Amino acid sequence: MQQPVIIALETCTEGCSAAVYAAGAVHHRLEEAPRRHTARLLPLLEAVMAEAGVARGAVDAVAFGRGPGAFVGVRMAASAAQGLCTAWSVPALPVSTLAALAEGAYRRRGAERVLAALDARMGQVYWGAFERAAGGLMAPAGEEAAADPEAVAGGGPAWLGVGRGFAAYPDALPETGAGREPDALPEARDLLPQALADWAAGRCVAPAQALPVYLRAWT
Repeated sequence: MQQPVIIALETCTEGCSAAVYAAGAVHHRLEEAPRRHTARLLPLLEAVMAEAGVARGAVDAVAFGRGPGAFVGVRMAASAAQGLCTAWSVPALPVSTLAALAEGAYRRRGAERVLAALDARMGQVYWGAFERAAGGLMAPAGEEAAADPEAVAGGGPAWLGVGRGFAAYPDALPETGAGREPDALPEARDLLPQALADWAAGRCVAPAQALPVYLRAWT
């Protein structure tokens, strides 16, 4: 089977990133650009597509971080994906932002058990627990949720804590014996493992179904 060409967009946190999967290789751009995502996302995408040598007509699908995260950033990722998918007549591949954090932890450190947490403001975190599954992906070990940090379950000796929720609430979140990455951000390249699996399984959605997941009405 011919490998697909997939672009990925992630704007749900302070990070703004774009990635391209083409010919088995990943090309990526990331900037930490709070409140500048609108200005930076398309230039980053154009740059990474040029680096990969990918024209718009070659794209098979658009993956995007569906949330949770900052309300404006989550909405922007979904809106950008909807617009590109409509313009290019391709389907969308929504991927959890927390799952992307877990995939990034595996990419950097080989972590197979990850507690991912983002600062949700108002004294809460968005969080999810993930474990490396037989198929090679970081699979959810339960439901993602918005909660007070003291209410987060999980962690333990073999777990790595990842995400800026650990920077915001270092003492309230569970202990993670494998360490913490409190400065980690979800990155577009880390959406790609799940996006590729979904593409292969036919789990694409129409542009109108490229919807954000907030976990909470507003942040």
